[in-house]
Amino acid sequence: MEDVLRPFVPAYYGVVEKDSEQFIQMEDLLTGLRSPCIMDCKMGTRTYLEEELAKSRLKLNTRKDLYLKMNKVDPNAPTEAEHRQGGVTKLRYMQWRETMSSTATLGFRIEGITMDNGVVHKDFKQTKSREQILETLVRFTDGETGILESYLQRLRAIKEALLQSPFFQSHELIGSSLLFIHQRQGPVNIWMIDFGKTTGLPEGQSLRHDLAWEEGNREDGYLLGLENLLGLFSEALSRQAAQSAPPTGQDLGGAEGGCEQGGERG
Repeated sequence: MEDVLRPFVPAYYGVVEKDSEQFIQMEDLLTGLRSPCIMDCKMGTRTYLEEELAKSRLKLNTRKDLYLKMNKVDPNAPTEAEHRQGGVTKLRYMQWRETMSSTATLGFRIEGITMDNGVVHKDFKQTKSREQILETLVRFTDGETGILESYLQRLRAIKEALLQSPFFQSHELIGSSLLFIHQRQGPVNIWMIDFGKTTGLPEGQSLRHDLAWEEGNREDGYLLGLENLLGLFSEALSRQAAQSAPPTGQDLGGAEGGCEQGGERG
């Protein structure tokens, strides 16, 4: 709450106790909104901690549940040996999962969308290409240039704050999300959420967040994902603005000429 990121995260109201248990009390980001459109984007080029990777190497036992998840998304993903075993290791699943979506290539992935009519979309496991994401952003915003522009401005403000944030420089953000919320005729906002896997660095160390991850460097690729989101929203806005632009001057002149001729005939 003392960092420059404070305007971009839910407000923290302290710890409350109930039934001998302690809970963090936080701001409800949907307060006052009626039927908002919501999109969750998981940020970074990986969604697992290096510690998880190390632990999974020590326990190379196969898991049926992860195999079933992989097989459901892509039956060709498991190897012949994995098909025979009916299981995959957690390490194998984690690394495969990142390559199926845009996480590994663009530094973020769309986790889910709730539209204002209550319809929930979670079928983004293989949404990977820029074109697929552009189409999704246009559907999410209904192609409204005002909404796209507001999201773009908010993303720029978040980037500026991140570049100045001591917290961001000294923490590894894994599995964190940007939550996009808007109403057709109402506020448009983006919030940084999900800090369960955010970990501080040893004193004196810092991260750039825009470098490729190599095991040991703890880089999370958060800024890589943010830059790609900025580019995609900007492109979506340009496309929609071009589609809604009035005809060119030449076309307008031709139409006016026809009217004049019609007037003379009248």
